[in-house]
Amino acid sequence: MKKKLSHFRTGLSISIFSLSLMGQTHTVSAAALNVPEGMVHVPSGFFVMGVDQKPGPDMESMSPIKQLKFKVSKEAFHDEGPAHVVMLDDYFIDQYEVSVKQYGEFMQATGHATPAYWDDHRFNKPTQPVTGVNWFDANAFCAWSNKRLPTEAEWEKAARGPEGLRYPWGDVFKTGHANFDRQEKVTSDVDSFPEGKSFYGVYNMAGNVFEWVSDWYDPNYYGKTKQALNPKGPEDGVVLGSTGTYVDRVSAGAKKVIRGGSWYTPAQSITSTHRFWNNPMNNSYGIGLGFRCARDVSTDKPMQARDHYMNALINMGAMKFKAATMAIDKAISIDPSNVEYQKLKTSITEMGN
Repeated sequence: MKKKLSHFRTGLSISIFSLSLMGQTHTVSAAALNVPEGMVHVPSGFFVMGVDQKPGPDMESMSPIKQLKFKVSKEAFHDEGPAHVVMLDDYFIDQYEVSVKQYGEFMQATGHATPAYWDDHRFNKPTQPVTGVNWFDANAFCAWSNKRLPTEAEWEKAARGPEGLRYPWGDVFKTGHANFDRQEKVTSDVDSFPEGKSFYGVYNMAGNVFEWVSDWYDPNYYGKTKQALNPKGPEDGVVLGSTGTYVDRVSAGAKKVIRGGSWYTPAQSITSTHRFWNNPMNNSYGIGLGFRCARDVSTDKPMQARDHYMNALINMGAMKFKAATMAIDKAISIDPSNVEYQKLKTSITEMGN
């Protein structure tokens, strides 16, 4: 089965069994799930990643039901295909892009440097997405938050849903469902455009700010990868147009993937399959580099308790004692005999008084 999965491509025969799994619900029971605050659960299962520029020879002979699983776009760039089946485990992803307020708490707790445009009044409202961050900034924030950057595959599944939609809200382009092409003249609040949220309830996956993901960029990765189970992208980034000199390290060199388009990019850039790239050190790609975080799903009770404990520490560092108390109470409810958790609750109470 694994061998067959690794070679699924448009133009190859696809078993009805495999296609039927694409819409499957999560394998983790609702009772076992403990969805972190501000995140949504994306269930495990198959989905079609990417889009083809034209129908493959065998696609035309498929039944109409099978053809629906693989969509074609004449406007797609070659790096968006071939369409291929990917299997992902359950995971959590932030419902909203990381906000200026959240990033400020991170800087306060860690002493991390301010991003570009931090003092620009057009982009520093607490409810706007933080922008002007490089890949390392985004990665550091997610680690501090007891999370991680999503993989490119995780980001796309959260945006497309089980039906492989062209946009987060559906297959039909709608102007009022996203912030793009300078229509808003500035970034929108992270909870804006509820009508444009994805099937899983994730906001602003089209437009607003480009979002960093964990993967290195390779324009031909889809066509040559054999990894169908939880792909994490190529091991190294492809050097794009570089002579290898020091000057080229930023203008060319290896890139990280960014997804989703931004408030100033055209409509063609906000499809859920559109791929773009940037140097991981670059924090000034126009005014549109932001991110959101992801987290693995664990049904292991001690690990769940540990997650709450870490969240309590994070909230303490941000001087959010009410949230810290709620987090440590959850940890204690799972593991009431843990002395470490009990001592932390005492510290939170003392600091918050």
